[in-house]
Amino acid sequence: MKLPRITSPHVTAGNRTQRVMLQVLAACAPGVLVLTALYGVGTLFNLLWCSAIALGCEAAMLKLRGRPLGFFLKDGSALVTAVLLALALPPYAPWWLTLIATGFALVFGKHLYGGLGQNPFNPAMLGYVVVLVSFPLEMTRWPSPDASLGIVEGLGQIFGFASQQPDAWVGATVLDTIRTNKSLTMDELMAQSAAFGSVGGRGVELVNLAFLVGGLFLLWRKLFTWHAPVGMLGALFVMNLLFWGGSGSDSHGSPLLHLFSGATMLGAFFIVTDPVSGATSNRGRLVFGIGVGVITYIIRAWGGYPDGLAFAVLLMNLAAPTIDYYTRPRTYGHKKPQRGFKLGE
Repeated sequence: MKLPRITSPHVTAGNRTQRVMLQVLAACAPGVLVLTALYGVGTLFNLLWCSAIALGCEAAMLKLRGRPLGFFLKDGSALVTAVLLALALPPYAPWWLTLIATGFALVFGKHLYGGLGQNPFNPAMLGYVVVLVSFPLEMTRWPSPDASLGIVEGLGQIFGFASQQPDAWVGATVLDTIRTNKSLTMDELMAQSAAFGSVGGRGVELVNLAFLVGGLFLLWRKLFTWHAPVGMLGALFVMNLLFWGGSGSDSHGSPLLHLFSGATMLGAFFIVTDPVSGATSNRGRLVFGIGVGVITYIIRAWGGYPDGLAFAVLLMNLAAPTIDYYTRPRTYGHKKPQRGFKLGE
């Protein structure tokens, strides 16, 4: 009797990494559409420019490392990093800022650690934090939803030949408005500031809803488990509930406001679920998500930045090996270690 040439442990399939990355990119589409509708074509410029830089850096690093270009370029990981970074950056960020963020993410956040699967930090968040710390002014220039910058004006802002000053089209985000408030009650702040929407930040609440839809699609496709996103969103909600402050002048905003403001849903479903830089077991992912939610709220409420998601992710990336050590599942066939001791031992 002849055995088949290919047995079950060696059955080959298509590039699963590529399929996963394509589904992640598809899940980002609702968020891209809403961002473009709110802020104009700046988001599309970011996507194109970040993607070109990411593919160029990926190809250059693969060449330097002696890796086959075709195989690794097709896996789509560089494009996912570029898209997530482009969605996190301000829509009309200067071209050089996007270049620095994307180049740092690919070179220092990915390839210097050995490439895909070896990076301890989330590359997109690493690139984002580098430019946030280095160029805080440019990183806080988010346009108002009614700015209506055209293609020429948008290119002018990106490449530096625009005549219109940023003060004419930028607006404070709702998280920044709450962080800098010292005297107004929450009701007065909501009545006076145009940053507030119905639930969260004006316009941003729709962006978060769009990323929530995309994240639920990925969850339905079983690309990740519920543990990390639920842990993060649950911890953010509970922390906000504990330190809400009601409608007084010391209020940090309602729990729903924090869930639908900033980069909450993008972080919960597209960043925290990174299988490489996060925890590996289900219990570990839950702990990882809770840590990100707690740290995010601490920075939002008492830190120096309006949205601390990127810092929270990187700090928990450092803690991921320790989380894995204490939450790893028991090896099949091994007895659970007993605590204490028996008499006579």
